[in-house]
Parts: sequence; C-alpha cells; structure tokens
Amino acid sequence: MSSVHLFSVALTFFAIATAVAAERPSFTVEGRVYCDTCRTGFETPLTTYIADAKVRLECRHYSKGNIEHQVDGVTNKNGTYTIELKDNHDKEDCNVVLVQSPLPTCAEIPKGRDRVSVVLADGGLSSNVRNANSLGFLKDKPLQDCISVLKQYNQP
Repeated sequence: MSSVHLFSVALTFFAIATAVAAERPSFTVEGRVYCDTCRTGFETPLTTYIADAKVRLECRHYSKGNIEHQVDGVTNKNGTYTIELKDNHDKEDCNVVLVQSPLPTCAEIPKGRDRVSVVLADGGLSSNVRNANSLGFLKDKPLQDCISVLKQYNQP
C-alpha cells in the first residue's frame, strides 16, 4: 500500500469521526433562582433573584435509576444560570435541582419543589436551548408586605 493511499484512508477516517462528533447535540439549560419572600411556592412582585446560588443538572437513566450525568451551575447577578451538556439524553430523566443559597435568611429548600424537569433529547426542536422553570429557596419569615400582595390574587 502506498503512503498516499494510507494518508487518504486516514484522512477519510478523520473526516468521518469529525462529522459524527459534530452531529452530537449540545444542550444549554437556562433558568432562574429566586428567594420566595412570601413562602408561596411561586414568584410574586416581592420576589428577589439570588446571585451565586448553586444548582445542579442531574440526568438519571430511566430504567436503572442511577445518575448518568451531573453538572453544577451558579447563578449570575440576575439569578440566572446557564448549564451546558453534550449528547442526546433521550434515555434519561434530567432535572435541575437546588443545591445551596448564599443567603442565610433565604436558604430553605422546599420539599417537593426542589427540582424542575428539562428534556435534553433531540426531538426536532429548532433550538437546543432549554428554558427551565424558576426554582425558589424559602425565606425564613415572609415579608410583611406579602399579605397585601397575596390579597391581589384573590380579587375576582
């Protein structure tokens, strides 16, 4: 075999490997972390967003239940995090979970509302950016203004 032929074969394998690697999707998960100042379980006009809060993206295998992928993230000054993860995760249940708040008076992780599901599978969507619902740490004591704000929600 000539060296030109070997070079041609090697170049072909490199091109195929590059093409396969380029086809792997890359997903970006974006979301916000807030301080639930009224302890309501949802954002209100009194909600504040938390900088430097820690979150984690966890992907568990559907049938095995074990964590296959785990990526940590931190919120910016606006309480927004951005986490990137490569590959298709269609056989995994992926969630962003609350890890830690930097605010001692707003650090309680609410049971049953500590995570939000995100789909990280290439399902024909035009974008690989996934917007996760906001997650909130509970304030130790609700703000006094919460009563008047919550009354607005009960108006017919």
